[in-house]
Amino acid sequence: MRTVLGSLITLVVTMVVATSAWAQSYQIQPGDALQVEVLEDPTLNRTTLVLPDGSINFPLAGSIRAAGQSTAGLSSSLSSALASNFNSPPTVFISIASLAPPPLTQGGLAPTGPTIDVFAMGEVGAPGRHLATEGTTILQFLAQVGGLTNFAAQKRIELRRADSQSGAMNTYIYNYKGSGSGIKGTTVLKSGDVVVVPSRRLFE
Repeated sequence: MRTVLGSLITLVVTMVVATSAWAQSYQIQPGDALQVEVLEDPTLNRTTLVLPDGSINFPLAGSIRAAGQSTAGLSSSLSSALASNFNSPPTVFISIASLAPPPLTQGGLAPTGPTIDVFAMGEVGAPGRHLATEGTTILQFLAQVGGLTNFAAQKRIELRRADSQSGAMNTYIYNYKGSGSGIKGTTVLKSGDVVVVPSRRLFE
């Protein structure tokens, strides 16, 4: 019995060490979800998605390059970016919440033509990276990702698109209700677009 128990303990320890080594050497990729914890300010703790351009957006720090870094390296970068908001650089822990999933297609069916990668975040049925057929509109894409949840801010849906020249991320507002001066539901998506559906505010 002791021999079996000892073998199990050894196996568990080996798995923990192997997992830790993998996590330290793993290079973050677009589409990964990261769990971020800031020891000095728990209100900043959150899960954040690595955007198609390889960056993350974090409160008080702005946009930070994440892709290609290890979790330890990104922890250090984020701590430095947050330092001006604290008396000393804060202690930041970053772990992999989930790896970038393989692209999803509507109904699990293979696309019938050329495809693009589009990302969905927030209050949608299936957040993450999706394959969409070229020519897909934002309204069609929202249907493809399972529609909006009951908590979606339907009038403040964001389409975030990187400028092809500067690389800056531009944000366009789409009102699912169909009114307002923002972009229309017929707006055709491009590869790398990120559709963000925020949570509605109280009384919204």
